[in-house]
Amino acid sequence: MSGNSIGTILRLTTFGESHGEAIGGILDGVPPKIPICNMEIQKELNRRRPGQSKYISQRKEKDLVKIFSGIFEGYTTGTSIGLIIKNENYITEDYDNIKNVYRPNHADFSYFKKYGIRDYRGGGRSSARETAIRVAAGAIAKKYLYQKYNLKIIGFLKQIGKVKCNIIDLKQIEKNAFFSPDPGCIPILINLIKNLNKKGDSIGAKIGIIIKNVPIGLGDPIFDKLDATLAHSLMSINAVKGIEIGDGFSCVKKYGSNSYDEITPKGFKNNHSGGILGGISTGQNILISLAIKPTSSIKIPMKTINTHGISKIIQINGRHDPCIGIRAIPVAEAMVALTLMDHDLRDQAQCK
Repeated sequence: MSGNSIGTILRLTTFGESHGEAIGGILDGVPPKIPICNMEIQKELNRRRPGQSKYISQRKEKDLVKIFSGIFEGYTTGTSIGLIIKNENYITEDYDNIKNVYRPNHADFSYFKKYGIRDYRGGGRSSARETAIRVAAGAIAKKYLYQKYNLKIIGFLKQIGKVKCNIIDLKQIEKNAFFSPDPGCIPILINLIKNLNKKGDSIGAKIGIIIKNVPIGLGDPIFDKLDATLAHSLMSINAVKGIEIGDGFSCVKKYGSNSYDEITPKGFKNNHSGGILGGISTGQNILISLAIKPTSSIKIPMKTINTHGISKIIQINGRHDPCIGIRAIPVAEAMVALTLMDHDLRDQAQCK
């Protein structure tokens, strides 16, 4: 299987399956002498970890990361950084009844048709479990960007179903289980998730990302535009079905006269373009929104077929997120960090 690596100078390769012994990754291209400790990486992993609240998957994983190369006495050495996380709380028996059946909206059908074999245990390689390694690697990229530019990547919930976060108070994000910037909508979200759990259903979400203190000049036209590579990395996250930069799809209804970013001697007056022009960062905040589909594993019976093409009814048990968008937020931040760090290293190689 190809396609397990992302990045040009900074390059992450991941490995492992949901119900295998472990998941892991190799991060190449990190410069030497960046201070980083296990605790800084673990802090990011804890934000994504399942089982922390009753509103997300109840799979109990400690997600303790082990660094087995590339960091010595608290500093990166410039060599490949090896990361591994053991899988501890998987229940393979939950998937015995679907090993010969394609789960609707999963990768089962496409994986089997492409490779002629699939790991049915929790989705195997296609499971969102793999994203924990992205978060671990992203923590290193976050540290690099913060140390060099004071750059901050802030992911947050914008909407679950029809419930919108109308207030954007970034100080509230880490104070609740939903990464919500609007404390007023949390009781509504709690009630929504409780009802979904009772029904055995799931729901989609929209998440936002604000990137502050971005240097001017990141991005390489024509095919490696910053927005293009951000889209590539973010669309690689399980369940992401759409991305907007700046005004995104709302620009369809706008005139050019009220959607351009006026430039003054003091800088830009607005940010419809989301901090990227011609594929290159402008120094403004980069603004991103992501559409996350409903979790595909639900307890409501669904029609499908088995590997022999015979019609079946399937009901998926196990411990699944009623809204995958909640735990996708730390993953999205990590992919943004890896992409921006890669572009910064590429910019140094060409222009510095």
